This record gives sequence, C-alpha cells and structure tokens, in this order.
Amino acid sequence: MTFSLQSDIIKGIMVKGRKRLDVIGSTEYVDVAHIKGIPAKIDTGADSSSIWASRIRVTKDGVLHFRLFDEGSPFYTGRSFKRKDFKAAVVRSASGHEQIRYRTHLTLKLKNRRIKVLFNLSDRSNNNFPILIGRRSVASKFLIDVSKNHTAIRPKSPKTKIVQRRLLEDPYTFHRKYIKKFAGDASNIKLKKKGKLNAASHTI
Repeated sequence: MTFSLQSDIIKGIMVKGRKRLDVIGSTEYVDVAHIKGIPAKIDTGADSSSIWASRIRVTKDGVLHFRLFDEGSPFYTGRSFKRKDFKAAVVRSASGHEQIRYRTHLTLKLKNRRIKVLFNLSDRSNNNFPILIGRRSVASKFLIDVSKNHTAIRPKSPKTKIVQRRLLEDPYTFHRKYIKKFAGDASNIKLKKKGKLNAASHTI
C-alpha cells in the first residue's frame, strides 16, 4: 500500500497532545528479538500484525514453541522461543480463506521506539516482507496518511472465540486436532445462525 504524506505531516505539525509522533512510511526496517534491519510492511488495510515463524508446535505441558523465520532466510538464527501466554485466532486471507493462527507478543523496535506487538505466527516465506504490521499495532503511536488508500475494517471472525476457548481448555489437544490434522484450516469449524458451534460438523 502506498501512502501520500501531506506537507503538514512531513513538517511534524500534527501531534498527539504535547508529544510529537514520528511519521512512518509504507515500508520500514524494524528490529525484533535482537535481530536488526528486518524489512516490514506497514499496512493499515490489515487489522492485525503477522511475522514469519516456523517449527510451530504446542507441547503436552501447554507451551507454545516456535522459531522466527526459517532456514534460508538471512534473519534466521535458529533460536527457539517458548510462550505460556499465547492465543489462537481465525484470520482471513485476501482470497477469503480462513486459517487458524497462534498469536503471541513480541517487542518490536520501530523509529527508535519500542512497542509491544501481538503477532500472528505464520509462514510468510512466499511474501515479500517477513513482517506485516497492521493498524492496531501503530494506532496512536505513529502518523500515517491513509486518506488516499482507506480500507474498511474487517470484522473479527466469530470463530475466533471458539478456537480461543478450545485452546484454553487443552492447548496440546487443540494443536493436534486443528493444526496438525487440519493444517489450521478453519473451514472445519461451523457456526449456527446465532454464532453457536455446530457440534455435528465440528466433530473430529
């Protein structure tokens, strides 16, 4: 997405209260987990943020394991991350396909500012940018002119509440059923008219 910054923004006239906010473009270099200079796409058309992760799994003790990037990437270090505090959500691609993704917080450095970002962990090996930063992560923290490229906010999938509830019930079983068996395909989760889970269609 290309942004056209107005002259008053470039001059730094627009501020939040008394604190001047930095202006960011549609692409920036960021630092994550002591890895520096990672190219990231700033996309206000995306609600959430996403980072390339590999070897994602949940162990029997309910701990999420993953590595950032993958072999072949210049940013891959082989470091294994562990998280007890993580979530699951259903995200919709531009093509309309729904996938289950794990989410966890990572600290990101952008324009000399450190911010805590809730990232979707996904395979971005075929994307131009290994990191995508959505509007929630930059709202009220940076200035971006979206006057010429405004995209309507996508509503959160009602399936997200279902997968999050099932994740909390038993993280290891959740991972075996929804991630390993169905490769994260959220089409296996059916909703009734009032948002209730159709138990018959969801049986695995």
